[in-house]
Amino acid sequence: MVDGTAVAGGEQDRPKLDTGVPQTARIWNYLLGGKDNFAADREVGDQIIANLPHLAQNARLSRAYLTRAVRYLAGAAGIRQFLDIGTGLPTADNTHEVAQSVNPQARIVYVDNDPLVLTHARALLVGTSEGATDYVDADIRDPETILREASRTLDLNQPVALILMGILGHIESDDEAKSIIDSVMAKLPSGSYLAMYDGSDTSEAVTEAVRIWNISANPKYHLRSPERIAALFDGLELVEPGVVSVTRWRPDANPAPEEIDQYCAVGRKP
Repeated sequence: MVDGTAVAGGEQDRPKLDTGVPQTARIWNYLLGGKDNFAADREVGDQIIANLPHLAQNARLSRAYLTRAVRYLAGAAGIRQFLDIGTGLPTADNTHEVAQSVNPQARIVYVDNDPLVLTHARALLVGTSEGATDYVDADIRDPETILREASRTLDLNQPVALILMGILGHIESDDEAKSIIDSVMAKLPSGSYLAMYDGSDTSEAVTEAVRIWNISANPKYHLRSPERIAALFDGLELVEPGVVSVTRWRPDANPAPEEIDQYCAVGRKP
């Protein structure tokens, strides 16, 4: 128990911290301007930026989509519970900060299996006294463990927003990615939501950047077309404007920033 919050999950099978092997969460942290990364992560990040100079800006625009989506879910959609899988390292505007700024009673469970993320759990878990935050050490491919541990903090009989930001690209098979979504959503009641984004294959430059990423990074990343991303929402009711570039999903600015090759959507379970 940490300051009224819990770090759930098993210690025995947790992966060891290897600072010499680039890790996705730390590379992304570097691209977002964070400090929680190592030389191996920065080397891959610099290679990507050299081949795609605006990638760091794209990372920030994708993060801004998370903020808008969570704000919508905690506000207009009336969601009070969030299950954020593949949360990564703490940066600005984490899910619990955005949700609890709208509703201080919001309850958030983060899920990741990167050992460095776990070491930052204390910082990540600081939320409002009225709400709750929790961290589950588990792999996205293990929905049963995720749901069992999340149920310690979340009431799975009440609507939950499943947050999958940039994580399903690590699942190569569309069938497996859809199965993961369906396994979680099947245990959540009507009125629950899925919010996600992932990289698309709509740009040769992005495809080249991902090729470089996959040479060294662990786990590897797999781009999808917007149509394949849309198929992951089959069975859900898409919230307007549907499957779009992250910059075009209910942007704060008018006009919206230029489209980027990260596609997103929010869907509601009927």
